[in-house]
Amino acid sequence: MTVQVFVVDDSAVVRQTMQHILEGDAEFRLAGTAPNPLLALPLLRKSRPDVLLLDIEMPGMDGLTFLRQLMAEGRPIPTVICSTLTSQGSDMALEALAAGAVAVVGKPRLGLKNFLEDSRRELLRTLKTAARSRPRGASGPTPGASAVAVEAATVPVGPRPVPGRRTLAVNKPVLIGSSTGGAQAIETILCGLPSDCPGIAIVQHMPEKFTAQYAQRLDRTCSMSVREAKDGDRLERGLVLIAPGGLHMQLRKSHGQYFVSVLNGPPVNRHKPSVDVLFRSAAECAGSDALAIMLTGMGDDGARAMMQLHRAGASTVAQDEATCVVFGMPMEAIKLGAVDKVLPLGAIAAEILRFDARG
Repeated sequence: MTVQVFVVDDSAVVRQTMQHILEGDAEFRLAGTAPNPLLALPLLRKSRPDVLLLDIEMPGMDGLTFLRQLMAEGRPIPTVICSTLTSQGSDMALEALAAGAVAVVGKPRLGLKNFLEDSRRELLRTLKTAARSRPRGASGPTPGASAVAVEAATVPVGPRPVPGRRTLAVNKPVLIGSSTGGAQAIETILCGLPSDCPGIAIVQHMPEKFTAQYAQRLDRTCSMSVREAKDGDRLERGLVLIAPGGLHMQLRKSHGQYFVSVLNGPPVNRHKPSVDVLFRSAAECAGSDALAIMLTGMGDDGARAMMQLHRAGASTVAQDEATCVVFGMPMEAIKLGAVDKVLPLGAIAAEILRFDARG
């Protein structure tokens, strides 16, 4: 199937270079271009492309405002943001993901043509992945908030726990793995949980420098404390640990408590951090103590290790196809028979609370 790409960028260099790149690959077709959202909108409504490549800084209307407008419509278009404002770890990149972008690509202010041509293979792979996705339309009134965050809002939240007062009782760990679309999905789940939930260890496929900013964003919006994991951190109630981009994270048990190890190493399933690495370590040290959750994402990272967790007696959950941006990772785990429950995104926070209530 030919992937139809529409480019919205005020740079003529970007539009011309992307035309050259797309015309040189039989799997892609340039559906059209526009120098700003106001000119793009009637063209997109007339003929919907498979994927949109969108800049942020443009005259008339900025790209994020345009993206939120598109996501609020009935059939949101899978969108890749390509902007000088979305450098690694930038707040703008996280805002774009929260607004519904499938992926973000940072571009330099100088040498645009060379950058796009040098990044051709990765850029086309990103566009192809985005074209297969099903972005969720905006459902909440808060600009910049996760497009699906309100789905779990029925679960009551409380104040943050007072530091130093958490119990040293065994904390049954909750493990989450996700990739494409996961930034929104994780925010939905965490915003639906109270401050004293079991500790949660998360692997979200993100590059280096993104994860610290992402954790800070979640820490501001959720009742639980959220931070990028450091080697030796204890996984305690009320705390969420995000695996650092560019490093793996493992779970280990010592003196009845769970800790994380953050370590370097080769990519696993093409990813670092890898969900397989976290889930496999949990199968070895936690077994039936653990709840493992597989969220939206491309590929099969984590599926085989979830099977190990399942065999070790852990509770296992996969996000359903209808609420996934990309159903790849949950689907692979389901196909292996590694999943106890398949749930819509809006039901996963309540499932974590049920798991905790079982004691």
